[in-house]
Amino acid sequence: MPFKVRAVLVAFLGDEEKYPCQFGHKVGDEVILDGEKIIGKICPDVLPDLIPKMMALRYAGPRYKEPLYYAPFWYAGVSKRDPSMKKYDGLGFKPIKEPIIEPPYHMGNLLPPNAFKYPYPTERIVLQDVTVKCPDTRTVALFKLEAFDLSDTGYDIPYFRRQMVLLDKISRKPGIEVEKLLDEFTIFEREDIHPPLNPIVVETLVEELELLGYLEIRDRKAYITPKGERKLNDFKLTLSEDEKTALFSPESK
Repeated sequence: MPFKVRAVLVAFLGDEEKYPCQFGHKVGDEVILDGEKIIGKICPDVLPDLIPKMMALRYAGPRYKEPLYYAPFWYAGVSKRDPSMKKYDGLGFKPIKEPIIEPPYHMGNLLPPNAFKYPYPTERIVLQDVTVKCPDTRTVALFKLEAFDLSDTGYDIPYFRRQMVLLDKISRKPGIEVEKLLDEFTIFEREDIHPPLNPIVVETLVEELELLGYLEIRDRKAYITPKGERKLNDFKLTLSEDEKTALFSPESK
């Protein structure tokens, strides 16, 4: 099922004092895609880049990576032309083994953090964050995006409910094997409630719960986390008695 996504304005990379944001954005401004609506103030000029990224995170969640995240050249530092090296690299370049520090508001500061650094980074962290930049190159508002929760609105509601029922099953049988979760449901619960449960659906829903820290999988066994317990209890508080009876056994109300 999809995720809730938020974008937070984390910095201005340009000179915001000299070229103030005419939309009035401030660091800390937040916009949320919750599954059925967009909540918050956002400059319309950011939307053409923001919406595709939000939609990618909506479905991929924390698994989403920018395609260029996988490129090795971010960690190769800066190089200069050296024709004598062509016999080695095929082009004729030589690494520059010293830090390059650009002045404030230089175009190089628009690169992802830690790109082309020397000494070379020891972790794969370039483009680790999903970001969107405002198109005004004088100001450059930088938004950081993240999938921060499960979507529980719109047409995502049935999938979210299935996940909460799965959490309940796991909370009552800590260490249950993931492959045996389906055995905890009756034929009616598996086949006649939307969405029907089958091994792939259960695997997908469990994976998303794990990604957000609501459960842990160890040796293919599932354990609910304290965060998951809070999420499940909060969900139960929103239900009518009839819904509790339909979704959970009486002792789990």
